[in-house]
Amino acid sequence: PIDMIKVRLQLSGEGLSTGPRPSALAITRSIITSGRFLDLYTGLSAGLLRQAVYTTARLGFFDTFMATLKRRAAEQGKEIGFRERALAGLSAGGLAAMVGNPADLALIRMQSDGLKPAAQRAQYRSVVDALVRISRSEGITSLWAGALPTIARAMALNFGQLAFFSEAKTQLKSRTQLSPHTQTLTASAIAGFFASFFSLPFDFVKTRLQKQTRGPDGSMQYKGMVDCFRKVATQEGLLRFYRGFGTYYVRIAPHA
Repeated sequence: PIDMIKVRLQLSGEGLSTGPRPSALAITRSIITSGRFLDLYTGLSAGLLRQAVYTTARLGFFDTFMATLKRRAAEQGKEIGFRERALAGLSAGGLAAMVGNPADLALIRMQSDGLKPAAQRAQYRSVVDALVRISRSEGITSLWAGALPTIARAMALNFGQLAFFSEAKTQLKSRTQLSPHTQTLTASAIAGFFASFFSLPFDFVKTRLQKQTRGPDGSMQYKGMVDCFRKVATQEGLLRFYRGFGTYYVRIAPHA
């Protein structure tokens, strides 16, 4: 539900610098009062597939890279530092994002489908249905639409999550007398904040790019990541990239 609300916030007021500024609470209330409570879980199958693919690959790559770095550092009689943790996080996030992009795209399409007029909705039944229909109508390569900001988002997210969590945990352990449980929760909160701050602009652009489909004339609203950044900054303002920061933080922090 939090991810669904985040996407709706990012897609609201597209192309407009003024107008209503919906909140997470307002969007949630609108969905529930209209009798569509289950809409909060739209795209659940895609979300589960994305977590199964992306999160497993991300943590697997990170642990593998960290093990290699620790072994090399031990051979040299050193300890790994923040730079090594950051490198492992960035690399793991980028590689995993490329693998998980199709499921990510299906999730955005399913969550944004309800914003279209009833006659234009795809009414995807599941993530498999979405992936098959998108591949047939737009081509297999369309499943990697928005891959560049997805990779950039993942790298920024992992830089914030894994590197800052690991560093915060190390600093808290050596500088405080907090219990291990409190250290973990505090480090998670710190990592979640930095992960949200660094990755939200890329997540915003990713959502806009993966939502769009070709118009009747075959054109696309955004030509790519840079064009999307430029148009949003010009038409909607720079702060639009951080719309829904609180909602995004609540979604991201538990992962850290």
